[in-house]
Amino acid sequence: MMYSFEKNFKDLPKVLPLFPLKRVLLLPRAKLPLNLFENRYLHMFDFALSNGRTIGIIQPNDKQSTDKDDKKPNLYSIGCAGYITAFSQTNDNRYEIILKGLCRFKLGSEQLATKGFRKATVNWSNFKEDFEIKNLKNKSKRKEFMDILKPFLKKISVSADWEAIDVSSDEDIVNSIAMGCPFDQIEKQALLEAQNIDERIEILLSLMKMSINENKNLVSGAAPS
Repeated sequence: MMYSFEKNFKDLPKVLPLFPLKRVLLLPRAKLPLNLFENRYLHMFDFALSNGRTIGIIQPNDKQSTDKDDKKPNLYSIGCAGYITAFSQTNDNRYEIILKGLCRFKLGSEQLATKGFRKATVNWSNFKEDFEIKNLKNKSKRKEFMDILKPFLKKISVSADWEAIDVSSDEDIVNSIAMGCPFDQIEKQALLEAQNIDERIEILLSLMKMSINENKNLVSGAAPS
């Protein structure tokens, strides 16, 4: 049987170690570099290596948390699992790792904390299509997206390799912008929970247009409505 680096739905674990990160988004097939240095997350990494090499990236939910929840904040119900594709150990006791997005999950019941990190049972059933690469159904949406993306990136002072963007797939460009741009916590969660790439690009277009229009209002001296 030929060895494959690609994972599929049946490979997904029933229990995930959880890495709560605010305003951090991971999407299927996208890559996320991370720097681990807290003791509990070093232990989380060791656990993940021995249990499917998978970590659940999930956002804390500030609306449901209190000041007393700093060590164990409430979490959003949807996250995305990442598979450890590379890691290195540094001289100052850190792990530098790269996660590749596998599949989104719905949070189930949490288990007792182990060595300070959290883990929980998860349900994958609503997200089987995350293993399918999809292109935009409406091809004109890509042009609209690109027309908005250029002034938006200029506004947030981000340079882009436009030649690389032009040859990127619909999924790669939409997901990379969703992950990389400085949207707030609620907006990042909305992008994560978008049903498909067509819904995600609509959310992105709305967020970018809103940002550009707010900037125009400030320049003109008008207050945002």
